[in-house]
Amino acid sequence: MSTTAPNTRPTALIIGAGGGLGHEVTRALLGHGWRVRALVRDPVKAGAGLASLGDVECVAGDAARLADVVAAVQGASVIVHAVNPPRYRNWRGLAIPMLRNAIEAARASGARLMFPGNVYNFDPQALSPIAEDDVQRPRTRKGAVRVEMEAMLRAASREGVRAIVIRAGDFFGGHAPSSNFSNIVVRPGRPLRSVVYPGTPSVGHAWAYLPDLAETFAEIADRERGLPAFETFHFAGHWLAPGIEMAHAVRRASGNPRLPIRRFPWFAVTLLSPFVLLFRELLEMKYLWQQPLALDNRKLVGLLGREPRTPFDQAIGDSLRGMGCLAPAFRSS
Repeated sequence: MSTTAPNTRPTALIIGAGGGLGHEVTRALLGHGWRVRALVRDPVKAGAGLASLGDVECVAGDAARLADVVAAVQGASVIVHAVNPPRYRNWRGLAIPMLRNAIEAARASGARLMFPGNVYNFDPQALSPIAEDDVQRPRTRKGAVRVEMEAMLRAASREGVRAIVIRAGDFFGGHAPSSNFSNIVVRPGRPLRSVVYPGTPSVGHAWAYLPDLAETFAEIADRERGLPAFETFHFAGHWLAPGIEMAHAVRRASGNPRLPIRRFPWFAVTLLSPFVLLFRELLEMKYLWQQPLALDNRKLVGLLGREPRTPFDQAIGDSLRGMGCLAPAFRSS
């Protein structure tokens, strides 16, 4: 944790503080002694949602408007760009301009821009685990957009903008509303009646527990001034081989060793995909549930000395309690 004096604490601007990663990075940075400013559309509503984390300054603005982002970043030394269009709606049309605005705000202020990457950039046919500088061969439209976004950051770094990309696998946590964990594996706000696993049971899958990933962001933010203008790190998270271990962990957390494990209805999703946008997007990423793709975190460990990692069963139990799927008093063994 930072020991910086209160009157000299650095400021971080969070774009997307209401989302899963933005929420947890806000918590982590506050724990490291940072001042945190959140760019939000509705400061009253957002402030209520963030109040439990600590003293967060909420400023009104839209990530899609350059003037709002430039105004919000004044005095900040770090920008965490954790915003994404909801449910992939017009993803490229919205994601690229919002990142462009964050880049221009970083250029104008001199702040370091931190960006969460993922595994979409890579082809699982490549040798796993994948290192930061391995060849990127995206197999999907979303993967191509991710490659383009990282290329924007790399190009901007050659013009004076300082940027860091931290790539990770599938998110999970108590506050991860857009994750596969909360949209497929379990149903938030309801007692556990079953668990759904969408992957091939024997195939490995990479999971990133959001509080651990957020702690990684905070620790790198503390060290960012000593890093090159453009840097990329891989967060390995919890690599489950076989992937079905996710379902078994949910079983253990539930206290019911016979909790039904159900298969995801890929056949129905395929049939309905011409009519349902979300189903089309899920189908496009199906390959990540059928082929292993792990991330090599040796570079990150070389910087931090270790990767922040909560024991897996504890992370699953805390996630399920945070999602309202387990009674708060329950403690998994």
